[in-house]
Amino acid sequence: MSAWGTDRAQPNLRLATDVSARARRSRWLSFLAGASAGQASAECPAPAHGTAIRASHLVAGVAGVLLVACGAAWALDAAPRPQPLAPITTYGSAREALRDGMRDYNAGDKAGAAQALEYAATQGHTLALWKLGRMYADGDGVRHDDLKAFEYFSKLADENADESPDSPNASVVASAFVSLGSYFLTGITGSYVSVDPIRAHEMFYYAASYFSDPTAQYNLARLYLDGVGVGKDSRQAARWFNLAAEKGHHPSQALLGNLLVMGEGVPKQRARGLMWLTLAREGADPVKEAWISELYDKAFLSVGEPERKVALSMLEQYMQARR
Repeated sequence: MSAWGTDRAQPNLRLATDVSARARRSRWLSFLAGASAGQASAECPAPAHGTAIRASHLVAGVAGVLLVACGAAWALDAAPRPQPLAPITTYGSAREALRDGMRDYNAGDKAGAAQALEYAATQGHTLALWKLGRMYADGDGVRHDDLKAFEYFSKLADENADESPDSPNASVVASAFVSLGSYFLTGITGSYVSVDPIRAHEMFYYAASYFSDPTAQYNLARLYLDGVGVGKDSRQAARWFNLAAEKGHHPSQALLGNLLVMGEGVPKQRARGLMWLTLAREGADPVKEAWISELYDKAFLSVGEPERKVALSMLEQYMQARR
């Protein structure tokens, strides 16, 4: 069921649907094939580390323009790579190192896990790069280090930007782009990673459109809602919130519902908005996501009994359609 209902026919409010994985992959691989190294070098000097990074070209293509600032254009490529932890164990393969690393992690030996994962990461293993990035980002068994996390995520994104959206690794590659976008939103104090909302938009947009990642779609919608890195556009925000909401992303359901109830920049659809807020409240963590319940309570009090009944009917139809 569309979040827009009859408004779907309006050109500026047409509900965007995720294109097929094959079409997305074809589009982005065509872009990669068409991007010549000569064109890039004519705009900016080659990065210090030599190898052209696909993700840098991809985000420029996503934005539809060449990045003007050379430092920004090569932000991922020029990023220093994480320093190895000098693992003391030699493994027969990256897969073996990953297996041992996850075994150690689950057993509580996170220092040993980090060393094993480092071995796998140096071999370019996608899951190892992602797990190390998350460990350093969260301070999970290692010293919290956002710059190291950024560099692991950067290497992962660089080497796997054209991963098929249908592959088993697609979710972790998309997660790396989302993490990079978040770092570009805030910057990393005392490092070369500065606040760059335009780059954040590019990272979120790529993960949202190519991988159809709901967290990326949510973050992208927030940029449009708040006018960060892009012009403020409630309709674009609602469009991306809707795509994530249809995947069961509770914060997106809540903010989409609030937009529809309040009619902020989009046609007011109070019953439909209350339906989304009800779904969000039912699925949200009552402690960590208490703000969702607050939005629901406010919306519930603002609508009349007839609209509440319509919202309940819509909710029942929505649930039946997904059984």
